[in-house]
Amino acid sequence: MGPVTCPFCNYGPDDIVLENEFAYARLDKYPVSPGHLLIIPIRHIPSLFEATTGELTAFWELISRAKQVLNERYSPDGFNIGINDGESAGQTIMHLHIHIIPRYRGDMDDPRGGVRGVIPEKQRY
Repeated sequence: MGPVTCPFCNYGPDDIVLENEFAYARLDKYPVSPGHLLIIPIRHIPSLFEATTGELTAFWELISRAKQVLNERYSPDGFNIGINDGESAGQTIMHLHIHIIPRYRGDMDDPRGGVRGVIPEKQRY
């Protein structure tokens, strides 16, 4: 278990949208779009690169299930899936979490470049 102050280690049943043996999914408290979910390992680890093979498999299983739930509840047109791994990458909570961001036609003028937009001047190529 992680530090007492970790918001991802301290959660209750009302926070859980989906779960498996190694991880759970919850709605993001500051969503980018309707349905924005986080996949969070139960074990407190800061980086994807510290995950075990079992955890990695569990994350992908939840991502697949999350897509089904989001399609049923929100009918998005696409998805961005991303991880901020380390402070330089924008990680602010040092407990690994994978963003699943539903995307909707017209939610921005030109979505080309997708996750490349983390460095705005590199989004267009």
